[in-house]
Amino acid sequence: MQAIKRITLFSLVAVMLVMGAAPKSEAAWPKDQTLTMIVAYAPGGATDIAARLAAVYIEKYLGQSVAVLNRPGAGGEIGFTSLAESKPDGYTIGFINTPNVLSIPMQRKTRYSLESFIPVAQLMDDPDAFLVLKDSPFNNLADLVKYAKENPNKVSYCTTGIGSDDHIATEMFCQAAGIQMKHVPFDGAGTARTALLGNHVMLGVFNVSEAAEYVSGGQIKILGQMADKRQDLFPDTPTFKEQGYNVIMASTRGIAMPAGTPEDIVNKFAEACEKAIADPEFQQKCAAASLPLKYLGPKDYLAGLQQNQKNFQQLWDTNPWVQPKKK
Repeated sequence: MQAIKRITLFSLVAVMLVMGAAPKSEAAWPKDQTLTMIVAYAPGGATDIAARLAAVYIEKYLGQSVAVLNRPGAGGEIGFTSLAESKPDGYTIGFINTPNVLSIPMQRKTRYSLESFIPVAQLMDDPDAFLVLKDSPFNNLADLVKYAKENPNKVSYCTTGIGSDDHIATEMFCQAAGIQMKHVPFDGAGTARTALLGNHVMLGVFNVSEAAEYVSGGQIKILGQMADKRQDLFPDTPTFKEQGYNVIMASTRGIAMPAGTPEDIVNKFAEACEKAIADPEFQQKCAAASLPLKYLGPKDYLAGLQQNQKNFQQLWDTNPWVQPKKK
């Protein structure tokens, strides 16, 4: 009888240990509660379009609805801060973009850093490009440089904000070409593109995904792309490097959660992202929207961000793209 009691007791203890070892969030998450996906840019840009497309297919594989919330401003800082300060319970996620999420804390004091996030999944890698209206006298980088040298600060160019990938890339180009141009920052690609289409600026600096529709439609033309090799979207357009300027820049876009989010939740969400990005229908829709896909899981995504952070810090230390404010 005592032996039976011991066996029963040991069995009960074993069950309790197993139950205790299982992460509680695994069983509880996601509940029947809509997840909020923060996008740090205005509606209409490539990040917003990508987020809304991704949300549909993440919902499919996660089994829970995902609502997109635009929090634009300050080059992405408002949205990134909102994500960093959210409760780490798995119900608030957000898109983070390079270099903005890394470069802004180098420029000024912020309430977030890379350590404020847990990178979950990189979804896209989108090179930058120089764009002008179809009737612009510029047809290549040589035309632009010639005019800019003869007319310092007369060329106005729009970007998605100070410290954005397009801004940093343009400053790198100006330094390499020995020219000066006037920067006009906006809070997102949609508003920046509107400024170019309305002829309020002479040059637009966007990601290739944000330009493809308007280039194919004949409204704007592309002077060069900042990829390491010609992208499928623009096979006939030479890279900056081909035109004599070794400027390579892209915006990577991916999903992150606030630091402190349980690992099992992160992994479960990453699995849903991986399934979404492998979905043929999602791939087809991204191709139609000119969104270049490139998936990385949590560890590889973090490693990539850390390497980018190191590279941007070295650039900032040697040649800051804006002058830091005096304290």
